[in-house]
Amino acid sequence: MGAHSGSRAIEPGVVRDFRSRLSYGEYLDLDTLLSAQKPVSRPEHHDEMLFIIQHQTSELWLKLVLHEILAARAALDEDDLGAALKGVARVKHIQRTLTEQWSVLATLTPTEYAQFRGFLGNSSGFQSYQYRAVEFVLGAKNADMLEIFDDDPAARALLSGLLGEPSLYDAFWHCLSRLGYAVPESALTRVVSAPYTMNPELIPLIGFVYEHHREHWAAYEAFEEFVDLEENFQLWRFRHMRTVLRTIGTKPGTGGSSGVGFLRKALELSFFPELFAVRTEIGSR
Repeated sequence: MGAHSGSRAIEPGVVRDFRSRLSYGEYLDLDTLLSAQKPVSRPEHHDEMLFIIQHQTSELWLKLVLHEILAARAALDEDDLGAALKGVARVKHIQRTLTEQWSVLATLTPTEYAQFRGFLGNSSGFQSYQYRAVEFVLGAKNADMLEIFDDDPAARALLSGLLGEPSLYDAFWHCLSRLGYAVPESALTRVVSAPYTMNPELIPLIGFVYEHHREHWAAYEAFEEFVDLEENFQLWRFRHMRTVLRTIGTKPGTGGSSGVGFLRKALELSFFPELFAVRTEIGSR
């Protein structure tokens, strides 16, 4: 067949018979995956498929984010800082993908969304237990969130478990302490079920590492990786807020929140506040 025929011959070695072999579709369970898109609008609105797939793919990526962050925390518990940072680096790439996905949903105009929004009832991304799980592992604990998942025992159990466990940041400070750093006791004995708040006692240690980074490269690199992680999370939050504003303006959310106003408040939250506060101190003395 000619080079410009528009097709190519299937090579002899390509497997054709899958009666006793694992196929691509079976491995990925594509029958289940591709049948999970079930529009609820009647008559079915064309753009609801975009809305469903956007959120389903986000949940898949969140599942991987949670998988990687929990593995990174476990690595820190084993004092394997390198493996932990490898996991964080992977999460950063996932975050970029999640953030860019908002550009696809932003093609949904207000009039298009209005055609099926009413059929969503009270379902809302606010109820994403995986998103809450990621927040919990990063230190943004909120026991009040558990009530939202009373009708989903598995989700509530997951969040309840994470609420009582150390965050990634908690595990990091314990790791540094075991590696010989003078981590203040307040960082090692805090109540891990409480939301993480600024600990000024950590600032001198962080500042010391930044100012002597060549001698403390691993800790220095970890600080910067965590800063990247938080910045990426904030970029995701910002794009979420702007996409909602672009699509529904300042209407309340379907889940009962104030919508854009509620999302805007999330931009004030910080997972690693000392790593940003120290920047005011460095070079000012």
